[in-house]
Amino acid sequence: MPYLKTNGDVIELYLGTEGVELDESNPENRFRLDWLDTVTALLDDVADAAKPVIITATGKYFSNGLDTDYVFANPTGLPAYLDRVHALYTTVLTLPVPTIAALNGHAFGAGAMLALCADHRLMRTERGFWSLPEAALNMPFTRGMAALVRTRISDAAATEAMLTSRRYGADDAASAGIVEEAVAAAELVDRATEVATARAALAGPNLALIKRGLRTPLLDDLAVPTPSSLL
Repeated sequence: MPYLKTNGDVIELYLGTEGVELDESNPENRFRLDWLDTVTALLDDVADAAKPVIITATGKYFSNGLDTDYVFANPTGLPAYLDRVHALYTTVLTLPVPTIAALNGHAFGAGAMLALCADHRLMRTERGFWSLPEAALNMPFTRGMAALVRTRISDAAATEAMLTSRRYGADDAASAGIVEEAVAAAELVDRATEVATARAALAGPNLALIKRGLRTPLLDDLAVPTPSSLL
């Protein structure tokens, strides 16, 4: 399960399980219900600590997004489940601390959108893709998810990513403005720590107020309950 590490004035939130590169029960860091509970609780701890946070993982995946096993087994529960995902996005978007996403591997679908919630994004160059595969999978975007993509990256990048399901490597993602930096794997967390440390003095309630003001329309869209008619 996800866990926190403190590195001086910076907190690292790992989306997988401590001590292993891949969690056997959730190797792709999918948004299982217990995973969502744990990440949300850890983000509360981050907010209380008032230190910048780096969101990352180990192994092949940053996050492969929605728990499709749960989705297919619980179609009537899909709206409530997606509302939980939206709530996680809102939490990250409004944290009272600087947030840095360090993409160590694949970030697909809801996991790719989680990365977009961070204030600053870095992606390793040697391995991994950022992708929104919904069009290829014949899946719609919720209102909140579409607003998130549209708001956090340029219209041209959002249009291509959402309509073609393109897989972006780090250099292409940086060129498209999906991430701010493409970084070698060995330097990923160190560079994320540099960015986080430079912003540490900004942490506090005022930062949360600024984020809410900056992102009010997006937060409103994420707060709209998912209709049962989505699928």
